[in-house]
Order: sequence, then structure tokens, then C-alpha cells
Amino acid sequence: MGETLAGLRIDIVSDAICPWCYIGKRQLERALVVLEKDGLQFSVHWNPFQLNPDMPKEGRDRMAYRAQKFGSAEKARALDERVATAAAAVGLQFRQDLMLRTPNTLDAHRLIWFAGREGPAPAKAGGVQDAVMEAVFKAYFTQGRDIGDRDVLADCAVEGGMDRAAVTDFLSGETAAKEMLAADRAAREAGVNGVPSFFLDGYGLFSGAMPAETIAEALRKGQQILRQRAA
Repeated sequence: MGETLAGLRIDIVSDAICPWCYIGKRQLERALVVLEKDGLQFSVHWNPFQLNPDMPKEGRDRMAYRAQKFGSAEKARALDERVATAAAAVGLQFRQDLMLRTPNTLDAHRLIWFAGREGPAPAKAGGVQDAVMEAVFKAYFTQGRDIGDRDVLADCAVEGGMDRAAVTDFLSGETAAKEMLAADRAAREAGVNGVPSFFLDGYGLFSGAMPAETIAEALRKGQQILRQRAA
């Protein structure tokens, strides 16, 4: 943390199957590079939200589920094309053709929680939690892997710098499941109805995958408001 913004943290409420959350992550990373040049540094923390809270534990066939959710297979494909184009603009290649299942994301959220508490010491703003979040996003959106599968999640954890045995043991139980569900409910009660949603030291900034320049400006204004409140 830099001296100028010591203690300021960015909390992102997101879901591991939200394409705009992955795109928003890239935009945030670009914004943080710009802000760092100005001497401003932040810590980044990921928080749970389930876009499909009633999804069965085993997930569902993605094509059939999305056709039902959005009204038709054609509309679902059009939405996929839209997000793929937005992803390409930030250097991500989404492979919806490989994505066969829409998973239940509770275990993914449990892993991200565990990464934030049990992972190695952070080497950058987001630390190991951010690295694991990146691996989970990549597994789903660019490799088409089923992130409802605990073996896949263990692979993501290892890629993010965690110990496989410890993660496998953690995922084999239900530790933090109730906490993740409670955090999801708390986010909804706090007014979050879309993700990604960004907060700065608890101060709500915005929702959506905003351009990097917009994010940087929102963070500047947010820290100024928080500084004035503390004065």
C-alpha cells in the first residue's frame, strides 16, 4: 500500500460465471496501472454473488439453461456474441463453444474465500486471491472447464499459488458454504442487483464493466470523498 492511500481497499462483488466480471477485472487492472503512476495504490478483494442461486449442485446443460433463461437459443447466442466482442477488446478470448455446462458456483466462491485467508502472502494488490480468481475465470471462459467440479477448482487453486492437498481437503467439506450464502444475501440486501459491483472502503462506486478510465476516475473521486468524511 502506498502512503497516500494506506488502508483503502476495493471490494468487488462478483460471480465466477459472470462474463462482465472477468471483463471488469481487466478494466480494473488497467485502471490500477494508471493510478499507480500517480502514486495511488489499493488492495483488491473478491466477494460472492450468485447469478443463479437456485442452480442445482451438479449444474445444468448450458445451452438448454440459457435458452430457457433468455427466452430462446438465438437470444442466448446473441448475448454470447456481445460479451465475446467486449472481451476481445480487453484481450480476452471467450470460448463459449467449449462451455457445455452452467455450474453452481458456491464451491468456486468457497475457494475464493479460502484463497483470501489461507493462501501465500500477497505479491501484489490482489494477492493470491486475485490470482485464483483469475484462474477460475480463465478456466470457465477461455478453456470451457466445469468450475462446479472440485478437481477443476483445485487445478485453479494450484495455478494461483495454493497447495493442492490443502485445497482438496477444504473443498471436500462444506466449510464457509453458509458464510458465502449469507454474504450473497447481505449483498442483495445492500442493494446489489448486478455484478460486478465495486466498493471503496465500503463506499459504493458503481456496477458494471466500466472502461478503465471511468474506473480510475471513480476511484479518485471515491478516495476524495472518503478523505473529506474523515477530516
